[in-house]
Amino acid sequence: MSPHPMVLQCADVLARWREERPLVHNITNYVAMDISANALLAAGASPAMVHAKEEVREFVAISRALAINIGTLSSDWVESMHLAATEASTREIPWVLDPVGAGATSYRTRTSEALAARRPAVIRGNASEILALAAGTAGTGGVDASHSSDDAAEPARALAARRGTVIAMTGSTDYITNGVRTIAVSNGHPSMARVTAVGCTATVLVAAACAVEADALIAATAALVFLGLCGERAAEGDPGPGTFRVRLIDALAEVTPDDVLRGARLIG
Repeated sequence: MSPHPMVLQCADVLARWREERPLVHNITNYVAMDISANALLAAGASPAMVHAKEEVREFVAISRALAINIGTLSSDWVESMHLAATEASTREIPWVLDPVGAGATSYRTRTSEALAARRPAVIRGNASEILALAAGTAGTGGVDASHSSDDAAEPARALAARRGTVIAMTGSTDYITNGVRTIAVSNGHPSMARVTAVGCTATVLVAAACAVEADALIAATAALVFLGLCGERAAEGDPGPGTFRVRLIDALAEVTPDDVLRGARLIG
């Protein structure tokens, strides 16, 4: 049986980013910086962690993609995020928004909504964050998901259509939608939820995929399939969370486009 056409495209995206090694500019949180940078390097991209408002516009200009993660907010960082997003949009450089904890406080929700209005190529979040953006209200209770991705699939589709972007919602099943087409990805392992910033890692990998693939639906799907397969490999033998984290970085360097062709599980 021939692979799903999207699986072929996912494998091709991984092959191209390994060949091109795109520079990905990250404005991310303190918790996620280390694993995000190492994940990008292991996966074959080039990371930069640059958030000073005095230089973000210049750095966006030399990058292939931008990832903005609001995990550790401050007024200066928010200003940098808006400057970087504006520069990326002006230069038609794809950028990805991670609305960490959207809905937990009004400040986070307002910041997420304001950045989402700048038309990122992809918004990557968990179900609670996506529901908060869809509803425009606070009350998720923290940065971890308190809803399942299945519960939020239809709100995610509606949000994508309203914002004119792709929503990549991660959970036990990942849903990627542009408001018209929705892809469900079932790769991954429960251990991925036991290590902090794995979701943030998904965001930077989506940005790397967007750097080489103009169709954001394909790019986001490729990144989440790839990370899910890496999570499955890292979880072999049921390691503890510390060992799993190290193995995940190793898997990001080891999983190949052929592994994507053989192991991707998606519908849509």
